[in-house]
Amino acid sequence: MRYPQVFIDDLRRQADIVRVVSDYVTLKKKGANWMACCPFHQEKTPSFSVNPSKNIFYCFGCSRGGSVFNFVMEMESVSFPEAVRIVAEKAGVPLPALVDDKRFEARRKESDEVVQLNAWALEFWERQLAEENAEARAAREYAEGRGIREETRHVFRLGYAPNSWDALGPYLKTKGANTGQIERSGLVVKKEAGGYYDRFRGRLIFPVMDAQGRPVAFGARAMRAGDEPKYLNSPETAAYTKGRHLFGLSASRDEIRKKKFAILVEGYLDLIIPFQAGVRNVVASLGTALTQEQARLLGRFARKVVVNYDGDRAGINAAKRAIEVLLPEDFEVKVLVLPDGSDPDEFVRARGVEEYNERRGRAVPHMQFVLEQAAVGRSLRNPAQKAEAVEEVLPFVRAVRNLVQRREYFDMAMDALRVEESGLRQELWKTVTARANASAATADDVKKKVVRAETEAPTVAERRLLELLVHDAELREALLPHLEEGDYEELPTAAVFRALKELHARGSSVDFSTLGEMTADDAVAADFVPLVLMHEPERAEGEATDQFLAEAESCLLTLRLMSYDRRIKELAAEIAEADRAGDEARRDRLVMEDFDLKRRRTSLMPRTGGVTVGGQSSFS
Repeated sequence: MRYPQVFIDDLRRQADIVRVVSDYVTLKKKGANWMACCPFHQEKTPSFSVNPSKNIFYCFGCSRGGSVFNFVMEMESVSFPEAVRIVAEKAGVPLPALVDDKRFEARRKESDEVVQLNAWALEFWERQLAEENAEARAAREYAEGRGIREETRHVFRLGYAPNSWDALGPYLKTKGANTGQIERSGLVVKKEAGGYYDRFRGRLIFPVMDAQGRPVAFGARAMRAGDEPKYLNSPETAAYTKGRHLFGLSASRDEIRKKKFAILVEGYLDLIIPFQAGVRNVVASLGTALTQEQARLLGRFARKVVVNYDGDRAGINAAKRAIEVLLPEDFEVKVLVLPDGSDPDEFVRARGVEEYNERRGRAVPHMQFVLEQAAVGRSLRNPAQKAEAVEEVLPFVRAVRNLVQRREYFDMAMDALRVEESGLRQELWKTVTARANASAATADDVKKKVVRAETEAPTVAERRLLELLVHDAELREALLPHLEEGDYEELPTAAVFRALKELHARGSSVDFSTLGEMTADDAVAADFVPLVLMHEPERAEGEATDQFLAEAESCLLTLRLMSYDRRIKELAAEIAEADRAGDEARRDRLVMEDFDLKRRRTSLMPRTGGVTVGGQSSFS
């Protein structure tokens, strides 16, 4: 009995030999390799070398060498199957059931057969694309219309599948393939009544190669508007498992090693167009969420990655998921988000490779990207929204394996999100360092902890204004139309102000039932509403409103000035940040906002203390 050879081969490719060896000796980077004093013999000058791209080790002193399995066998004095088990545990890969040799040989033979049939199919499709018939010309014109030049088609071995139900199947038979092999290849679809038909028809073919350049699967692009799906992909076969390969790796692996970093994109054209323009250290995750297997495969060639997914919201979210996969594999990650929601294909064709490279050089560290995204559409002055931002960021801190780095990222995140209370920071750090099975449970408490710690007591002005408004319909009628969202949105009692505005717009009464129901989900309002409703009305029925309206307007003016002051303080920090980043357009935009706010603030200042003029609100 033995582990399946397919599993062993996959594990050898996926396991990070540098990480495994580092559990036993201290390695130091030297060029493309890692060096150490040999653990198998005494020496003072390091002669033990680990080559991560080839997944081998070798000692120039004692001549011992081999794969990650050989190393573990030597260090642990164990058999080969036990070494496989140890490496699998270190790599976090579950072990399969043991199989006998006959089953393994059959699986390996089937995998080799699929690769051979794929190779024949690719040769067939390449020839079809070169034909001089109308279909082939239309396919070439489509490729040219997408910016793919002829020489690039040859580099990536693009082909064309004729718009026929039985073009490829009969061809494979002429090459010696039998019906069973053809059906198992995934190149055809079996009919319920027996027989099969070609899976790919009337489509441009993109071959997916393994790291050694063997065709293991295909993606087929529809060329006519309305044809669905836009991309049709190979099913899983004995040679292909989804999420284990990176498109373009066989063409870019040498350049990735040379430049010591990779650019990770999503789709076929996102890779091909930049590659054609000279950006050769690029790989694609095939339009699916990046997997741990793909990250480990990429880690054999580089430990630095620039994630450049589409610039739209879906691409942003995919980039965030990719970061969470890359960080546990010890990658240094940066993120490039192109403007106007562009993808790399569109951007390079529209604005050129020079500008692309310039922007790639300004890619931001992953934590800066994560923090910026967490702040989008949220106000860090609002406890609930700050809690959401903290909850969104912490998984990216938790994903970092190195404890020192994790602490640095944690402190960076807490500073950026303005979590200053030391007790809260200590509690959040515990959730970050908790074991994986405990982190899910503690994460549920993060928002509650942040909201509880960050919620401030209502200011005197907002408390007094609400006491006046809740009990006086005439004051609500006079003042609520002038109450702007910015006046209250950052206040602890924002939910109460929002409810009053909505009830006023509906023409509904304000009482414990209506106000309590509309603020039930807000922790501050739950405590505050009963207190303010228990406050006795101060204006007697029929009494003039002037005095109370003046006081209410004074409170509102105070809140508005506080709002302006908060934003002006924020703008000072944002302007300084834009200056440091050299972002002149953003700096100028912020300076104009700062100027406008200060002008508006100055225009309000003379009105402090006074209120109604001729019976009319000073906010009119």
